[in-house]
Amino acid sequence: MSLFPQRPYSERTSSWLEQSGLHPLLARLFAARGVDAPEELSLDLKQLLSPLELKSCVSTASLLADILERKEPILVVADYDCDGATACAVAVRGLKMLGGEDVAIQFLVPNRFTMGYGLTPEVVELAAQQNPKPKYLITVDNGIASEAGVDHAHALGMQVIVTDHHLPGDRLPQALAIVNPNQPGCTFPSKALAGVGVMFYLLVALRAELRKRGKFTAATQPKIESLLDLVALGTVADVAQLDRNNRILVANGLKRIRAGGSQAGIAALFQVAMRDALKANTFDLGFAIGPRLNAAGRLADMSLGIRLLISDQPEQAIELAQELDRINRERRVIETGMQETALAHLAEDQLANTMAERNSICLWHPEWHQGVVGIIASRLKERFNRPAIIFAPADGSTGEELRGSGRSLTGFHLRDALDIVSKREPGLILKFGGHAMAAGLSIRKMDFDKFDNLFQQVANELLNDELLERRHPHDGALAASELTPEIGDLLAEEIWGQGFPQPLFYGEFEIAQQSLMKEKHLRLQMRPLGNGESLSKPLTGVWFNRTQTLPKRAKLAYRIVTDRYQGVARVQLMIEAHDDSELAVGK
Repeated sequence: MSLFPQRPYSERTSSWLEQSGLHPLLARLFAARGVDAPEELSLDLKQLLSPLELKSCVSTASLLADILERKEPILVVADYDCDGATACAVAVRGLKMLGGEDVAIQFLVPNRFTMGYGLTPEVVELAAQQNPKPKYLITVDNGIASEAGVDHAHALGMQVIVTDHHLPGDRLPQALAIVNPNQPGCTFPSKALAGVGVMFYLLVALRAELRKRGKFTAATQPKIESLLDLVALGTVADVAQLDRNNRILVANGLKRIRAGGSQAGIAALFQVAMRDALKANTFDLGFAIGPRLNAAGRLADMSLGIRLLISDQPEQAIELAQELDRINRERRVIETGMQETALAHLAEDQLANTMAERNSICLWHPEWHQGVVGIIASRLKERFNRPAIIFAPADGSTGEELRGSGRSLTGFHLRDALDIVSKREPGLILKFGGHAMAAGLSIRKMDFDKFDNLFQQVANELLNDELLERRHPHDGALAASELTPEIGDLLAEEIWGQGFPQPLFYGEFEIAQQSLMKEKHLRLQMRPLGNGESLSKPLTGVWFNRTQTLPKRAKLAYRIVTDRYQGVARVQLMIEAHDDSELAVGK
């Protein structure tokens, strides 16, 4: 069953925000998202939380300043997703801007298929072979769980500085320094920083340290704010919680992109994705730019994406972006095949019974691609409203190891659930890590059924009927007079995302016409009902990946966007759900 609760908000707060100059609709939306006072509306960079509050950030900046002064070789060890790639680009670019022009600053990103995740001993061996051999390794978006890798680096004469945002395990690695808002003892108010945000904060602290040392003044200091387009991309693509601090980072990054001041690589990605960078929004970052960058890490080598992000040559950037676009198209083909196989494996005629009896989904197939399992887990989670973990054979494991990626529901902390499984059956999970909503792990192929059973037990214990009900929290109805291109543009300019959700509206419509686009998307001509208002012309609605037609009157949850064609702006409704409950249809 689907529920359609309206987000509550304080009319008093909404009125207060409106009186401060905010558009009435935005005042209502912001009040429903926890904005309590007009001063919270400012997303100026000056409102960022201080690096002084981030544990070890200032002391680590002092270490980095010493390293740069001694011109000792540095190797940045990245993760292979969009957050890791942008964090690596921020590190390389930022360190060079802050005095590392004459320092050997290299980067290394592990091959996800042969080396696994994080700073493993195998990655450390590869790091030691770089020329020149680095004296310091800086991890970005990884490292907090890399005890063995850090120890191996010490044995090979290298020191490690960990910058990460993932949750730590029971023990921290014995690194030279750790900067992570989620490490024990860190009181930083925002625990939602992405890996790229952590690295940006370290650069802010490093610039302040170098300023104290007289390297430059406030007037002559390098403008590391120019890296905020990378910070915005990594934050949104990693689905980080958009608390106020992250919204400040993303807003200022988008501001640079819209002003034409982005890195050559991001400009090239907008071009190949056929998106207008001058009207960039969080949807573009999360669903057009991020996936193209992620495709390199999923199917090929993320060093391709990092080279794009650190390139200052527009011609080279376009070539690299075009290659990423090609890889992304290949990823879509693989994803479609895997999803079809997964659904067949679940047996369509038994889906209702299977999902009624199970609170989780665990699947594997010998022909699945381990770079795409996370996307399939996400698709199945959305379809069945159950936590899903999808496995594929791990490359280089002679077929005996499976690597999985999971996606979860609000209220079911996936990493903690895996931790419970690992404690109940030590050795069953070879390694794991992640967040509340997403996690990765490795198991032996022969242990799949045992893992499936144990994970299902934990899901049964932690999930209840309320958490398993599909919910579509909405922001009420829009009046017919508000269904305009101007409102679509107004909403597109704001910062929406995880924890500060894009507006979803709810209303009853008369469906005048409906047809299929490309045999898989429903296209509608529709008029709003109620409020005594009417429209002279019907609106266009689109429901992606739905072929089932709607009744003549339907209550729908929808988003409003502005579509431009041949210079004409038209409002378009993107349908997300149909409320077909008895109450909704008036039975």
